[in-house]
Amino acid sequence: MLKIAAIVGPTAVGKSKIAVEVAGIIGAEIISADSVQVYKGMNIGAAKITLEESYTTDGNFIPHHMLDIVEPDVQYSVADYKNAVEKLIPEILGRNKLPLLVGGTGLYIQAIIDPYQFEPIPTDWEYRKELHREAEVKGNEHVHGKLALVDPVTAARLHPNDLRRVIRALEVFKATGRPIWAQHRVGKEKSRYNLSIIGLTMPRELLYKRIDERVEQMIAQGFITEVENLLAAGYSCELPAMQSLGYKQICLYLNGKCTLEEAVSLIKRDTRRFAKRQLTWFKRDHRIKWYELTADTDKNRLAAEIATEIGRTINT
Repeated sequence: MLKIAAIVGPTAVGKSKIAVEVAGIIGAEIISADSVQVYKGMNIGAAKITLEESYTTDGNFIPHHMLDIVEPDVQYSVADYKNAVEKLIPEILGRNKLPLLVGGTGLYIQAIIDPYQFEPIPTDWEYRKELHREAEVKGNEHVHGKLALVDPVTAARLHPNDLRRVIRALEVFKATGRPIWAQHRVGKEKSRYNLSIIGLTMPRELLYKRIDERVEQMIAQGFITEVENLLAAGYSCELPAMQSLGYKQICLYLNGKCTLEEAVSLIKRDTRRFAKRQLTWFKRDHRIKWYELTADTDKNRLAAEIATEIGRTINT
């Protein structure tokens, strides 16, 4: 069986830094599992790893894949991601390196580690327009409520403001009569990988503090300018990619619909809620070996411990 590993967890928990150190120890190449980091030009708001951060503390460069794949006006699906990564995995193994999935997009992770098959469902543009009009007139909560009636499982996972995914779930149900999660599980069987999944978490108060600090850091690094540059390049705030967490709120500010202070507050609040949903998603998977970080955690020591656990699990 092919060997792969994954490091998952909520946003801002510190996955990227620890994953680089783990990769250096076990001889891995990292595959990003983040639905926003696939977009070019979306760096600060997506917390995309920099070139400097791709080096271990002892100076070894760790290759990262599935970053900057498409332009922001391209609708990049989980099926697209699955197809690309399933070509990458044997290439990485062929270099005698271990593929290490790292990220917080649960569906991306699961689409790789479990053999999902995706039924191609065409876009119903008229139905999408109808739902967008309903959201404008009656609010996002109304459209989310429609989803809750037909697919409560997906509705519980999605925030009402994640309108793109809410509408897609309704679109799939309209086309097939089945919830979107059922489409993903068609043909599900035992994983074909020797797999080790590591989960990182931390006490909620500390995680929320880190989230708030990260948002402040993003603003200081030039997040507003990044969004302005994307708009100047012709990418609309209405694009699905630009409705991502952080970008949507900065768009509201730039369009005069809220103050910068309000936008920052919204990003912090919505990121905290997003982190909670990520944890809910990952906690369902009992294959995950969890490690809790604290303010005093020695990350290099933890990386060594995780590397040992990955080696033990995939070689069993």
